Amino acid sequence: MKELVMATNNAHKLEEVRQILGDAFSVKGLSDIGCTEDVPETADTLEGNALQKARYVHEHYGLDCFADDTGLEVDALGGAPGVYTARFGSMCGYGESHDSDANIRCLLDKLEHADTRTARFRTVIALVQGGKETLFEGIVEGTILPQRAGEGGFGYDPIFAPAEADGLAFAQMTPEAKNAISHRGRATQKLAEYLLNDASQKST
Repeated sequence: MKELVMATNNAHKLEEVRQILGDAFSVKGLSDIGCTEDVPETADTLEGNALQKARYVHEHYGLDCFADDTGLEVDALGGAPGVYTARFGSMCGYGESHDSDANIRCLLDKLEHADTRTARFRTVIALVQGGKETLFEGIVEGTILPQRAGEGGFGYDPIFAPAEADGLAFAQMTPEAKNAISHRGRATQKLAEYLLNDASQKST
């Protein structure tokens, strides 16, 4: 089983990625490698943030690492919150950074009188393996619901309805159904295919 580090302390993300990658990989989080410092995340793009986090772990701990950054891009808001997705609520004055409830409240308020509610989630995964850096992207198109629905998932899942789900929010779907079409699921599948292909080539 191949060991990899994911540069996150988000238990929801770790569990989601472990489910997608399956038994072929053992995925550790930052706490599993004793990383307690704040990993920098100060770039102005998703790609930049993902690379920044993966590079930090590789440089300071000497381990192969991947990191993701995800942005919700809402058409009525000109693509916002984008790279500020996790901090959107605090920017509206509704709560602390990474407060999902505040993020949702802020977004629903801003879209209250919007003519369109189309949006997309975009995840970028950066893999730093040895001296090589590789990026993987996953995108899912959808709509922002006018109110919360469902009890599952995390983050904006109660108000984001992917186009493939017939109006259901991510929070109303099983983890398996969500992972099959989600932005993170699609990016992680590309990562898994790359890693498995790389391992196959090295064994021949």
